[in-house]
Amino acid sequence: MTTHEREIVAPVDLCLPDGRLNPGAIGWTRRPLHRANLRGWGRRKRWEYWGIVTPGHIIGLVASSLDYAGVHGVYVLDRATGVEISKDAVVPLARGAAFPDRSGTGTASVRGGGVAIDIHQGPAGTVIRAVAPGVEMDLEVPLPEGHESLGVVVPWGPNRFQYTVKDVGRPVRGRLRLESGEFAIGEADSFAVLDHGRGKWPYSVTWNWAAGSGPGRAIQLGGKWTDGTGSTENALFVAGRLHKIGDELEWSYDRSDWLRPWRITGPRVQVEFRPFHEKTARTELGLVGNETHQCFGHFSGQAQTGDGTWVDLDGLTGWAEEARNRW
Repeated sequence: MTTHEREIVAPVDLCLPDGRLNPGAIGWTRRPLHRANLRGWGRRKRWEYWGIVTPGHIIGLVASSLDYAGVHGVYVLDRATGVEISKDAVVPLARGAAFPDRSGTGTASVRGGGVAIDIHQGPAGTVIRAVAPGVEMDLEVPLPEGHESLGVVVPWGPNRFQYTVKDVGRPVRGRLRLESGEFAIGEADSFAVLDHGRGKWPYSVTWNWAAGSGPGRAIQLGGKWTDGTGSTENALFVAGRLHKIGDELEWSYDRSDWLRPWRITGPRVQVEFRPFHEKTARTELGLVGNETHQCFGHFSGQAQTGDGTWVDLDGLTGWAEEARNRW
């Protein structure tokens, strides 16, 4: 017994016909099975975030609709120099944003403020094209046979809930074009992480998220936003196989110095994360605001599979973050 949470094994609608959370949708999955049939306007949040780590660069792409605005972004970090390229766009009423209601199928597409992102999803994988001032990329993210991802529904209440898919350690290949040159991205030494989100959120929320990948192993950890809901977004992946971790974890880090080591611990998780770069994002628009500290770095420690085996996480690369939102 690796978790108290219910595993869902058949397709299910996220919402009831009246727009409230479907109780039958609460649980977790090994592949996307939820249809995000959200109704109403004003509290809905829909997004696709892809994070890509290569030996030379870290890439972040976000396409999102918050109902009253679309918030899109393209980010590139040069790992050797520490130079960042960041372009964010806010589009009133999320005009021109299109999102499918299922993860892994259909096309998500956004335009505005100089940013264009197209994400085409199918059974063989995902094709991503993104353009922003000084940045252009064409990426393929194949879906290996038997690869598992973590889907979770987090229930705050019948009218406030989130469905997330965290797909960690996906192979990625393609081209990144910057003003400094063109760079090939190869499957042998690069990986991609998806954060797919659909839900109706409270006005104010704080979350932690960490994801790290390496050959044959990956880790996905979350905190704060799931506390007390009975759901967690914690999992270990070994050779593409998901091991669900149902414990709420303790996160320890220094908010006065984000580059100091982080510790994330629980009965089946003993992780240290050592950052090498901090990305800070702040938005203040009166009633709406965000502050995110996303640190890129390396993991060490261990996590436990469902059969009790401890798996070494040393050398995994990825990120850990704290995000505070009023939205």
